[in-house]
Amino acid sequence: MRNIVKEFPGVKALDGVNLKVRKGTVHALMGENGAGKSTLMKILMGIYEPNGGEVIFKGKQLVCKGTKAAIESGISMIHQELSPIPDMTVAENIYLGREPVKGFIVDEKELYRKTEELFKELDIKIDVTSKMRDLSTAYTQMVEIAKAISYNADLIIMDEPTSAITEKEVDHLFTIINKLRDKGVAIIYITHKMEEVFQITDEVTVLRDGQYVGTELAENIDNNKLIEMMVGRELKEMFPKTIVDIKEEILAIKDFTLEGKFQNVSFNVRKGEILGLAGLMGAGRSEVVESLFGINLPDSGEVYINGKKVNIKSPADAIKNGIGLLTEDRKLTGCFLPLALTDNMIMPIVDDYTNGLLISDKKVNDDCQEQRISLNVKTPNLEQIIGNLSGGNQQKVLLARWMLTSPDILIVDEPTRGIDVGAKSEIHKLMCKLAGMGKAIIMISSEMPEVLGMSDRVVVMHEGKKTGELMREEATQEKVMELATGIVSAK
Repeated sequence: MRNIVKEFPGVKALDGVNLKVRKGTVHALMGENGAGKSTLMKILMGIYEPNGGEVIFKGKQLVCKGTKAAIESGISMIHQELSPIPDMTVAENIYLGREPVKGFIVDEKELYRKTEELFKELDIKIDVTSKMRDLSTAYTQMVEIAKAISYNADLIIMDEPTSAITEKEVDHLFTIINKLRDKGVAIIYITHKMEEVFQITDEVTVLRDGQYVGTELAENIDNNKLIEMMVGRELKEMFPKTIVDIKEEILAIKDFTLEGKFQNVSFNVRKGEILGLAGLMGAGRSEVVESLFGINLPDSGEVYINGKKVNIKSPADAIKNGIGLLTEDRKLTGCFLPLALTDNMIMPIVDDYTNGLLISDKKVNDDCQEQRISLNVKTPNLEQIIGNLSGGNQQKVLLARWMLTSPDILIVDEPTRGIDVGAKSEIHKLMCKLAGMGKAIIMISSEMPEVLGMSDRVVVMHEGKKTGELMREEATQEKVMELATGIVSAK
């Protein structure tokens, strides 16, 4: 890709960007959110047309008018934002638009056979007849990976492929990537997990603010050099944990049970505390906090806030009781993608801004502008459609939403998933600031360094059960993994 330029109204997203990828290599494309990585890949996939520059693929100029043309040319992509068709099966999602047919109808037997064969080759253990809506985010991610590989492409773009999967699945993906590389497939690998760059990639290209910074062999750079290339400065505090005065208990859940999801889960959190919830895929962490927030009601169990038993039957009840929830999947359950930033920020408390039938635009703009500045949301204006922002900036808008509700208890489910190193540090600082103000934070994270770096206490789950609890000073990766895999369990 040579001298690629892409302009949107009021924004020059790409300004003379270059990318050169060799056959049979894994090439990392790095940069902060908003650097232009996804925009560049959407040009390669024919989703956007560039305003300048050219694409050369397998020695010939490539002009793709849409993803179908890109796929036919030998390019496929795993998108950062998952977009399955929820009421179709796994097999139907993978071969959508290219189903095997018998006469004029879909040959379902052959469809399921092909999918099972693909999953066997990739060692993916998911029921191909399951509906996508019944899969966790992590399993959905694995289906998306399988779908991209099923095209037998010469070049596969992987945009944040490990953002929703656990360490075990990451190792599995790397095995798949190594097999593809050995076959001569080229892979463009976008990630915000720095350690993965040095584990799996051969070369690294860095973008910053829509411009090309440089390309290096992965073996010739280290973590500090890469961060400096990405952010234009040294980033010394990835986990800026400050120890604050932890006070009395504010929330306790007792014997939470939801059939098929989790059993007899109990824990508490105190004012000023960051409580980490750790566990592998399918451990039930998100399901527990969603029940606490009133999304899926538990079959049994009790909730106490400030020592008093409360009944939370809906998210509205949770908000009234001072609880906020930043959900795991910002696109599916967080953002209202066609709406403006202001609409997304005030959504849970829109009544607070109404006077009779009218919304006070001035109050909305004043409060939202304050949050935009506080969280460093990069946007031309507050009327920008949230779907046009980068993933990291969307996440900041969702955090702003909950800041406006002034919660006493903030639950953050994968708060830095798919977010660049600079934005991660900003969100970690915000969490510490809130803890310092006496807020209680429950943090679910699949990233072990984040769990160990940010938590005052870690509660670990395995297959729907709480297996243990560790204080910050005793929590190590080995101890957490022992509890998360069920090797060691709570006595």
